[in-house]
Amino acid sequence: MRFALSVEQEQFSSSLHDLLSDMDADTANRSWAAGDHGPGLKIWRRLAELGVTALAVPEKYDGLGATPVDLAVGFERLGYHCVPGPWTDTVAMLPSLLDDELLTSVASGETLASVAFAPHVPYALDSDVADARIAVENGRLRAFTPGDLLSSVDGSRRLFRPVAGDDLGTALDAGRAFELGCLATAAHLLGAGRWLLDTSVAYAAQRKQYGREIGGYQAVKHLLADVATGLALAEPLLFGAAVTLDPRDVSAAKVACGDAAHLAARTGLQVHGAIGYTAEHALGLRLTRVRALVGAWGTPRFHRDRVLS
Repeated sequence: MRFALSVEQEQFSSSLHDLLSDMDADTANRSWAAGDHGPGLKIWRRLAELGVTALAVPEKYDGLGATPVDLAVGFERLGYHCVPGPWTDTVAMLPSLLDDELLTSVASGETLASVAFAPHVPYALDSDVADARIAVENGRLRAFTPGDLLSSVDGSRRLFRPVAGDDLGTALDAGRAFELGCLATAAHLLGAGRWLLDTSVAYAAQRKQYGREIGGYQAVKHLLADVATGLALAEPLLFGAAVTLDPRDVSAAKVACGDAAHLAARTGLQVHGAIGYTAEHALGLRLTRVRALVGAWGTPRFHRDRVLS
């Protein structure tokens, strides 16, 4: 069987790319890390107009009722452009946790959500800007308030210690919500890895050492080819997992996308040299994002164990 994205999915990906290329997501990312949510929320609203926030929301709540494959397509683009905000919590997960009118405002982009999911997601992402704050534990939902702000290797991932509040009842489908969280994170990693590869290839054609572009040296070509191979092998695992949503397949995709993105980050830093260490260069945003997401929504060991079992 040959799996390929539909024409509509390809167009959706292209539309997201065109929009985000014009919106300077890197600047919004830096502002978000500094506590200024304005530029990031502007991007949120524009993406809501394209239907991103409505993807997984059921049609009865004015959503699109889209498939996990559609989610993977969207999150890959979000990862490529390093868009800040609680996208996984709000768009991928919340519709599987609740059957509530709240989802109508999620679909329209008016409501942002922060979800803690013990034990693998103990801290709440961006709960200071979230309108809905929900902790999941043993299939039960509880409201929470944000406690201490914790440090993260990725400054734009603002993590808070959740302080438990009222019991909200049983989750609609906590298992599915968790798998979708892992899947969205894997797609985000794949997108970040692709940006790192594209940017590294372009820079290798410009940077000169010993009188010639470094992209002309075989050693550099091999490094970049290894990255391209890793990303190409991870992609079918991601979309295969989106089709089945089987825990084993989701874990395989999370590991493969994480490994490929990590290799892309290491190679990107080698290719860029000293400029890659500077805070002003966009490379650093992806380096820290990849480092944070590799261990988010389950560590590599957890996901490898799920595959092995």
